Parts: sequence; structure tokens; C-alpha cells
Amino acid sequence: MFDLQVPVWELLARAVLIYFALFLMVRLSGKRTVGQFTPFDLLVVMLLSEAVSNGLSGGEESVTGAWILAGALILMNGLLGFISSRSKPLERWLEGSPVLIGRDGAWFPQVMRRHRIGHADVQQALRKADCPLPQMKLAILESDGSISILQRQSSQGSRESA
Repeated sequence: MFDLQVPVWELLARAVLIYFALFLMVRLSGKRTVGQFTPFDLLVVMLLSEAVSNGLSGGEESVTGAWILAGALILMNGLLGFISSRSKPLERWLEGSPVLIGRDGAWFPQVMRRHRIGHADVQQALRKADCPLPQMKLAILESDGSISILQRQSSQGSRESA
């Protein structure tokens, strides 16, 4: 139950390789993949975890091995967070940067297509912001995949929503 079947260094190497490979794949898949899960996105995440589980464990089935793998994954995640908080270029590369997808009541269709944003997504963002399209000043696809709407200033002041 607690006896390791593979060396600790192999578990750690597997954890590092799988973590960074999955991180790169998810990062390259775009902001919307990370930001807001549809049922299909959730299914992909669940299947990804199943697909890499054997590669991650390398046949290791002990509780100790699971603890080592979990600790290594959490440590790498924390380390990347720590490093990216101290380096703007690395933070921008790891987390992405906001993208302007609309201005002055008009959407930018090419930008929306490139980031796989559908009509329903932007309509939902407008509703959440309680902003009719003609009142939209800016629409921004945030790094986390959410859409922020900035409303034009009116006599009641400006409104902002995510």
C-alpha cells in the first residue's frame, strides 16, 4: 500500500513532463478553453485526466506514489505562480493578455473568430453588463476567458461588468 514500485525521481520526472505538456496544450488552445467551460470542455478535461493518468503514474499504485505526484503537481503550480508574479513577460506568456473584441457598439468579427467567441457569448456578456449594444464602449476578452463590457458614460455615470 505504501511501498513504491518505481523510483521517486521517475515519479517526479513524469509529473514535470506531463504538467508542462498539458499546460502548453491548454495554453495554446486559447483563452475561451480555460475561461468558461461548456459541457464539451468539461468532458475534454475529464478525458485528458484519464488519458494522462497512466503516463503520470507509470504503473505506480501506492498511496505514497499518489502523494508524491500530487505534491509535485501542486508544487509546480505554486512555483509557476510565484515566478510569474515577479516577471511581467513570463506572466503575459503564461496567462495571456486581454484582447479588444469590440468598440463603440461594434464587434470585431475577425478577432472573435480567432479566439472562438460566438454570438451567444457576446450577447450573454452584454446582458450581464446590462448594456445594450449601442451603449457598449469597449468589449474585452480577459486573460481568464471572461468578457468584460465597458459602457459609455451616461448622465448616471459609467458602468463596468464582467
